[in-house]
Amino acid sequence: MKAKLVRFGVFTLTALLALAMSAGVGAAEDIKLGVAGAHSGDLASYGIPSIRAAELVAKEMNARGGVLGRQITILTEDDVCKPEVATNTATKLVSGGVPVVLGHICSGATKAALGIYNASNVVVLSPSATNPALTQSGDYPNFFRTIASDDAQARLEVDFATDRLGLKKLAVIHDKGDYGKGLAEFAKKFIEESDKAEVVLYEGVTPGAVDYSAIVQKIRHSGAEGVIFGGYHPEASKIVMGMRRKRMGTVLISDDGVKDDTFIKVAKEYAEGVYATGPRDTSQNPLAIKAVKEHQETYGADPGAFYLNAYAGTMALLNAIEKAGSTDYEAVTKALRSEWVETPLGKISFDERGDAIGVGFSMYQVRNGVYIEVK
Repeated sequence: MKAKLVRFGVFTLTALLALAMSAGVGAAEDIKLGVAGAHSGDLASYGIPSIRAAELVAKEMNARGGVLGRQITILTEDDVCKPEVATNTATKLVSGGVPVVLGHICSGATKAALGIYNASNVVVLSPSATNPALTQSGDYPNFFRTIASDDAQARLEVDFATDRLGLKKLAVIHDKGDYGKGLAEFAKKFIEESDKAEVVLYEGVTPGAVDYSAIVQKIRHSGAEGVIFGGYHPEASKIVMGMRRKRMGTVLISDDGVKDDTFIKVAKEYAEGVYATGPRDTSQNPLAIKAVKEHQETYGADPGAFYLNAYAGTMALLNAIEKAGSTDYEAVTKALRSEWVETPLGKISFDERGDAIGVGFSMYQVRNGVYIEVK
């Protein structure tokens, strides 16, 4: 009897193992998509739209059967847009087994994390990191972006200030970060190369300061007709509020780090008339209309900054995996550079450096409490 029980037990165990192994053969693992950025803190309004874009694209793809017959699973990690946090964020995502990452949001955080991803052959695609060196240095072959770089953005700002507004004296202010200072350096360079205007003040401010009255006074004493600011909305809102409260009519021209509804909500009536560059308006693109409608229906609100760039980025990453036939690093990066995909930004691909082909910047101005594209 004992012998029969033993034989039965062995048979049962063997049968169960066989069933488990046969079930495992047909079950393909999910494809993990990492989403990294500022998901909390002052700059969360830039990062949360990326999570939502990734969720909506993944939901639609999964409903169709996924990619390569595998479902998409999203892993999110918050870097608060701080370089010192971003390295830990990247390490967590790499440990989680992600082959591709949508993010990071801020240039400084992106730069800090890229080495970790590169060492692990993880593809990174940012919807908003505009620092030129991220693609132009050649140090990060694993990096791509669906937004143009700051040299193009700074050129637009300077040309607009001098050619469109006719300003002759410009102050260039930045927040000392990779993004803000990098853009400001290009703006200063372009102004100095031109014979149309002069830089009367070039200075950095400390992010997070309670009061910016000192820099406001320097702008006033410099005689600047306009300010080109490189940085994000928390500092820009305080600077413009300080200028307007002192009845200064100095024009403020800033970047995509300020072209966000949060800037208007904080600066309120003082935001009126402020100019900021941002991704080219593609709101009439059928896929953009669809993406915005999906966001409104799912989250009950209009999407925030860089949503369409993130939506396009997610589509590009998943399309590259599909075209590559795997999540292999070399195959995916090759597909990103050789394949074109229809997105809310239009039909895009990526050049050898990782910059998106077919995207650019436009100038916007706050009018009656909303950003309007300046034609």
